[in-house]
Amino acid sequence: MPTFDLVIRNARVVTAELATEGDIAIKNGTIAASGSVAGDGAREIDAAGKFVLPGGVDSHVHVEQRSGMGIMCADDFHSGTVSAAFGGTTTIIPFAAQHRGMSLRTVVQDYHAAATPKAVIDYAFHLIVSDPTEHVLGQELPALIRDGYTSFKIYMTYEALKVSDYQLLDILALARREGALVMVHAENHDMIQWLAHHLVEQGHVAPRYHAIAHARVAEAEATNRAIALARLVDAPMLIVHMSEMEAIHTVRQARAKGLKIFAETCPQYIALTADDLDKPDVQGAMWCCSPPPRDSAAQEAVWAGLKDGTFDVFSSDHAPYQFNEGGKIPKGLKTTFKEMANGVPGLELRLPLLFSEGVQKGRIDLHRFVALSATNHAKLYGLYPRKGTIAVGSDADLAIWDPDRQVKVRWADLHDNVGYSPYEGREITGWPTTVISRGRVVVENGALNAEKGSGQFLRCESPDASRPLGKPAPEMVKMAGFGARPLF
Repeated sequence: MPTFDLVIRNARVVTAELATEGDIAIKNGTIAASGSVAGDGAREIDAAGKFVLPGGVDSHVHVEQRSGMGIMCADDFHSGTVSAAFGGTTTIIPFAAQHRGMSLRTVVQDYHAAATPKAVIDYAFHLIVSDPTEHVLGQELPALIRDGYTSFKIYMTYEALKVSDYQLLDILALARREGALVMVHAENHDMIQWLAHHLVEQGHVAPRYHAIAHARVAEAEATNRAIALARLVDAPMLIVHMSEMEAIHTVRQARAKGLKIFAETCPQYIALTADDLDKPDVQGAMWCCSPPPRDSAAQEAVWAGLKDGTFDVFSSDHAPYQFNEGGKIPKGLKTTFKEMANGVPGLELRLPLLFSEGVQKGRIDLHRFVALSATNHAKLYGLYPRKGTIAVGSDADLAIWDPDRQVKVRWADLHDNVGYSPYEGREITGWPTTVISRGRVVVENGALNAEKGSGQFLRCESPDASRPLGKPAPEMVKMAGFGARPLF
């Protein structure tokens, strides 16, 4: 009788801390042994010539969520998790979104009802708090944090979702007290509204004006203000989907002062620019997101932050809307940039884009790739070491990468339900060919091998904001169990 359920042989294993060669043995969904594994597996995979990396964790995705404008995402929990798996991601953390007047507890129940029968990989939930009433802050939110929903997002812009600075202080103080993490969409609402009003008044309504209305200074100012608010109550904070160099510098300065400020960026800010919105008619809406892509100088600032550790996580901010009147362009050709649904798809291409543009071009090494794509997400949101690493006792979430595989992006080859890709035609080098979730081979040879509803909900612990994300817990280095011979 085989000793293990699955053994991966000749693995070139890379985590955020280690690079070694050896075997990985899996039993009952977790990593049971590593290094030179003597026992056999009911199934064995030869990974010679390929990298074995932790399955990706994408901690910023919008799936089966209704926007503040009332538009439903194109992806539900089945298409979204299938798309994630094909891109090498084995855990997602979407948002249970509260709209004003809604109970947070009811919102969470509704999202569980949507996810449980459909997800094919594991998932947790953030909360979106848009209506921080006395009941929400005094009862619902503290109870939900204790139930494993330890992170929540707030907006400083969008009329239907934004909170005031006073409300943000209330939320930050609660998060500090209860051991939770606040995620902030940082843009100055009034600046954007003022610019948009005058642009529309002058007849400038095409998609490219979205990037002008969402000015760089609006992101920079709001980032600085959000950090000041967090500083006042000594609360950890994550600034999401950062795109702008002054804001990035502000985060870097805050961290140098010892503030517990974390930062996230996304594929659109390394691979797209504002020029992509400048298309005929309303076609540029396909590249419309907030904050918008900037320019090549901003891209270089993002890369510098990815390399030097200013950015802790690289998430997709997958916000999928089909290019039709039920999605991106609710008024068809008459849709103005103010009315277009904000967001671009990126769940499946998040890791291949970072691998191709980052690792293959020498901008970041493989350890940094793993930290940005998996390990730091798991640490920030209280899932480590169950997720985000390759260690004995961790869930067997793995992606086998062919570093030489070349892929030309076509939406027809992807697995989301959006209908287009903003990265259409881009050449990518390096691709996950086999993906394993809790010991199950869910993607292999271009085929899905996972049933609807086979993903599991993950209860998040309170994150340890006191330890820098680049530093592994000492016990984790011991747990890894690989030999000492380095790969590089």
